[in-house]
Amino acid sequence: MVKKDFFAALDALESEKRIKKEIFLEALENALVIAYKKHTGTPKAIEVRLLPDSNRIKIFAYQTVVEEVEDREKEISLEDARLLGKKYKVGDKVSEEFSSHDFGRIAAQTAKQVIMQKLREVEGEMAYSELTQKEDELVTCVVRRVDNHSAYVEINKLEATLARSDQLPTDRFRVGDKTKVYVKRIKQGPKGPQIVVSRTIAGFVKRLFEMEVPEIGHGIISIKSIVREAGYRTKMAVFSDDADIDPVGACVGNRGTRVNAIVQELDGEKIDIIPWCDDPLEFIARALNPAKVVMVQANYEEKAAKAIVMDDMLSLAIGKDGQNARLAAKLTGWRIDVKPYSSLKADDSVEADIPEIVPVEDLGEDTTMDIFEEDLGDLE
Repeated sequence: MVKKDFFAALDALESEKRIKKEIFLEALENALVIAYKKHTGTPKAIEVRLLPDSNRIKIFAYQTVVEEVEDREKEISLEDARLLGKKYKVGDKVSEEFSSHDFGRIAAQTAKQVIMQKLREVEGEMAYSELTQKEDELVTCVVRRVDNHSAYVEINKLEATLARSDQLPTDRFRVGDKTKVYVKRIKQGPKGPQIVVSRTIAGFVKRLFEMEVPEIGHGIISIKSIVREAGYRTKMAVFSDDADIDPVGACVGNRGTRVNAIVQELDGEKIDIIPWCDDPLEFIARALNPAKVVMVQANYEEKAAKAIVMDDMLSLAIGKDGQNARLAAKLTGWRIDVKPYSSLKADDSVEADIPEIVPVEDLGEDTTMDIFEEDLGDLE
């Protein structure tokens, strides 16, 4: 009833797609049971067996041996079963083979449909299994469609959603475009895997640096903290246990080649690379770069600080719409209030409000990698 080529095709699928043919055989047997019962209209319990060794399909009607028969089509009494064979006991199946010469065409059509469907299911499951290992990772994908400002990209033959809120302000995608995305979340839904990707999350920039800077990828330099307002500014604190390694210089690269490659991917987003420090006061001062901080006053209990800058540095320290100070606060985990140096003389209570005043030493050369001279606005 089945051509030899059919089973040869299953062997080829197993070899090419790495899918065991037993998966297809089981699905086919179940589908052929339904197809046979629909074709013949029989109410009997049916079993279909695919036999690759003999290139045949065998169809059996069977009854289950029971003590008391309730359904004569599907059950047979122990007494009647032992008339057919003394070996039968309760729970056994009494089988009768059927031959249906006109079932071959229906079997072939059913087999084709089942194989194609099962192939899609198994490939989807395999792709999903591989993709779950890429959660929180950076991947390159292809845009397959754009709808209502959302882009839908293909990753491992699965569709992922890049919502407008996860795109850079300057992102404009067309079908066929290649782009890098950060895999935020993967979960199984009723209609298959649901994959959400982003280009705005801080982890996106972190992974770009891990790819571009070998010292980060190899663990020689660590990214201690990173915050971002996508499309406008990122602040990143880096550190190395190796005293001979300049973590900021390594991230910037010779003549800015490394960081410029990342800025190009981010379509001009400004990046501040800051040397991390375990002293929170010094770290706060560094986090406010490119402004120079004169001193930091700290309240450790409330984790609040006042950063004093020269009057002509005030707008630079705060940033447009407060962006620089806001990102510095997120980077350090401290609440930061930026004040001009003139306020020290004007406000006699400034020292009484905050118990500790710590001057900040000269931090040397500016450790901020400024891509633009002009500060940009923020997203909020």
